Amino acid sequence: MSVKVAFVSLGCDKNLVDSEVMLGICQKRGFTVIQEEEMADVIVVNTCCFIRDALEESIQAIIEMGKMKANGNCKALIVCGCLAQRYEKEIFNEMPEVDAVLGTSSYEKIAEAIKSVLAGKKQVKNIGIPKGAMENEDNSISRIVSTAGHFAYLKIAEGCDNRCTYCIIPYLRGKYRSRHMESLVKEATVLAEKGVKELILVAQDTAIYGCDLYGKSMLHELLKKLAAIDGIEWIRILYGYPENITDETIKEMAEEKKIVKYLDMPIQHGCDSVLKRMGRRSTANLIREKVQKLRTAMPDITLRTTVITGFPQETDEEFSELVSFVKEMKFDRLGAFTYSCEEGTPAAKMSGQIDEDIKTERKNIIMDVQKNISAQKCETFVGRKLIVMVEGRLPEENIYCARSYRDAPDIDGLVFVSSDEELLTGDFVRVNITKAGDYDLYGTAECRFDL
Repeated sequence: MSVKVAFVSLGCDKNLVDSEVMLGICQKRGFTVIQEEEMADVIVVNTCCFIRDALEESIQAIIEMGKMKANGNCKALIVCGCLAQRYEKEIFNEMPEVDAVLGTSSYEKIAEAIKSVLAGKKQVKNIGIPKGAMENEDNSISRIVSTAGHFAYLKIAEGCDNRCTYCIIPYLRGKYRSRHMESLVKEATVLAEKGVKELILVAQDTAIYGCDLYGKSMLHELLKKLAAIDGIEWIRILYGYPENITDETIKEMAEEKKIVKYLDMPIQHGCDSVLKRMGRRSTANLIREKVQKLRTAMPDITLRTTVITGFPQETDEEFSELVSFVKEMKFDRLGAFTYSCEEGTPAAKMSGQIDEDIKTERKNIIMDVQKNISAQKCETFVGRKLIVMVEGRLPEENIYCARSYRDAPDIDGLVFVSSDEELLTGDFVRVNITKAGDYDLYGTAECRFDL
């Protein structure tokens, strides 16, 4: 009987891609992949520890899966990802139920780890960081997509060369390592053949894709090749740092109809003195200039960003600068996070650490400001028509959930669609927008739409 393996994937979309690659490897090696942890012979937890909340969620998941191992069918518990990379000794010392740990770039060894543990080996570990983005880029071809099937994330690089003083990622995932363009095009083609219509490009910084392999940013060239793939209708870019977004990328975004006019561009603050303490290479004026370029080239572009409140030594005046900057820039989407003091980072050693209640108060102020901006932006779409991708149906309300070009999965708003005709997940539909909320839109379906 085949060994049954279940996965618990936590954290970001980049982690999700790693989990999907591991699922594919396991299936390719003859294991049976199942969703029910309680029925599994092996449980794999792919962890995150980017901030404190993520670390606590990962630990709790390991504890819960450990109980299944103690009281159920599970014979092996394997921990992968950031927590394993950062705390492999502590995991083995404090969680004896864990049989193996695989670091952030060792997930391709999952089949070997499973076989070793089931053969009776204890405390199996593999924590190295290879030179390339992947040890075998062909492993991405067999990945099992765990999203709805009509969209998938495409991780174009691994690691990070930035040394933001608050961030642990470079210590966990190593230097920035782009994947070869040919491999990415091959993977995207396979995804399209499986029914994926939307590709969402992710990396720690998508804007510098190719600099390490080709000597300069080649994101624009990658976009051209991906747009040429039959079946791919939308291409969305996440996590492009403002200082690295090139004119060539902006031009390609503006001219290629398959690239949705959307960009996630993390800025983290709007005050130069805080940005300098954060180790960021951007300034408020640089961000202004980049936003102006993007909006000039694409007047309908949706810009999403993130900011951090309560960074060490952030004064009332510096926070006021951030508030003013958010009001001035009017980002379409914005997420605010309180600063998380991460062990091993330069910011954790800074004086002037700020109380949690002040961090939270400042975050709430930012989100109140953004709520008003978002509501005003949404209101401008009333009376307009949008092409949306159907995500599913709320049967109790007899309404469909959908996403427009303005909406990345899980992080942005939705378009709620009334329709007399049955709609299917993944359908493109033209919708007449009739109502706006603070973050969501409401409308009536007119017809299915082939892009």
